[in-house]
This record gives sequence, C-alpha cells and structure tokens, in this order.
Amino acid sequence: MPIELFALVALLAFLAEYIDSSLGMGYGTTLSPLLLLLGFSPIEVVPIVLLSECITGIVAARFHHTYQNVSFRRDSLDFKVALVLGLIGIAGAVVAVTLALRLPDLWVKLYIGLLVLGMGVLILFTRTYSDGFSWGRLVAIGFLSSFNKGLTGGGYGPLITTGQIFAGLNPKAAVGITSLAEGVVSFVGVGAYVLLAKELNWALAIPVLLGALASAPLAALTVQRLRSLHLKRLIGLLAIAIGLLTLARLLL
Repeated sequence: MPIELFALVALLAFLAEYIDSSLGMGYGTTLSPLLLLLGFSPIEVVPIVLLSECITGIVAARFHHTYQNVSFRRDSLDFKVALVLGLIGIAGAVVAVTLALRLPDLWVKLYIGLLVLGMGVLILFTRTYSDGFSWGRLVAIGFLSSFNKGLTGGGYGPLITTGQIFAGLNPKAAVGITSLAEGVVSFVGVGAYVLLAKELNWALAIPVLLGALASAPLAALTVQRLRSLHLKRLIGLLAIAIGLLTLARLLL
C-alpha cells in the first residue's frame, strides 16, 4: 500500500473512531463507505471494520470506565446491560454473517435509516422519558443492531446508543456500554467472516487499527468533560445525520 494511502486510511479511521467513541455511533457507518470509495471491496472492508471495532471497542470501554463515564463493576447496572447486549449481539451477528452473501439489504438499510432518523428526532426533541427501564426493549434493539452490524459493518451504534437512552440510562454510560458491547459483537462477526472467507486484508487492517486505537483515550476524555444534556443533544443530531445519510444513499 502506498504511504499516502496508508496515512489517509489511518486518518479516516482516527476521525471515525473518535466520533464513535465520543457519541456511541458512526464508525462503521462512515468508515465503510469511505473505504469503498478508495477502491477496497466490501468483502475486504466489512471484516476489517469489525476487527478494528472489536479491539478499539474494548480499549475505549476501558478508558470510559477509567474516566468514570460508566461503571463496569460486576454488581452495576451498566455491566449487566453490557453483558446482555453482548450475548444478544452474538446471536444477531452470527445470523447476519450467515446471510450476508444472500440477503438483499435494500429494505434493511431503508428500515435502519428511518428508525435511526426517528430515534434521533425523538431524543433531540423529547425532554424526559416516562416508560422506565425496559429489558425487553433493550434485547430487541440489541438483536436488530447486531444483525445490522454483521450484515453491513455499520448500523449498530446509532440504535444501541439511542435505545439505551430511551431505556433510561445516562448518555455517558450509554456511550461506554456501546463501546464494550460493540467490541464483543464485532469479535463474533469478524470470527465468522474468517471462517467463511478464510482471509483478511492485513495491509488494510494495520492503518485502520493504528488510526482507530489512537483516538480511544481522547474520545473518552471528551465524554468525561461534556455535560450529559449536551452529549444527549449531540447524539440526537448525529443519529439524525446518519439516518438521513443512510436514506440518501438509497435514493441517490
């Protein structure tokens, strides 16, 4: 890989992961299409995106715990939510990767775009939530999100992060939990791709990993310093942007 392309890929991964680890969404959704535009094939891009999110998700979660954005003590609600999302995510990712080469994704992407857009609008313009914490809602969103992740390399963070906020969790905790759960789901997804495809493009993997890992501590520090209300608004705005972008790609 030419050094210029290596540096560009690393920079794109850094920026995408910084946004993702700061707001709980946007890594695969933004990085995957950019890598495709640079000439890499989908079968190269998706497993590399999953591999990088597996590693950076766990690293970012550790920094979020260190900066007290989230608590991963065994008796904490945050840890239990992350565990449930991770286990549900395994099932969703395996199903998605199994169908990845056979299932048309047009309707899935349309649904993701509309759902993420709607959740972003609700988060941005709804002040409080009266339904309380719902494990059932969280499990359903966790399965759907991991299915999206395994199928396309993106679409996980927006649903998981906004879903946790609707379930009553603090936005800072939701971002930290998303990082850990996404790491677990991505680990299963990349493992399934390796079993099916038998190879990874390591020339692409190295700059992606270097760029993404470099952003993890900075992103966790950003979350620590943001007020929860401001963070919630940023999450809502980004969810709306991702939803609109997803729909635009289908229509244009």
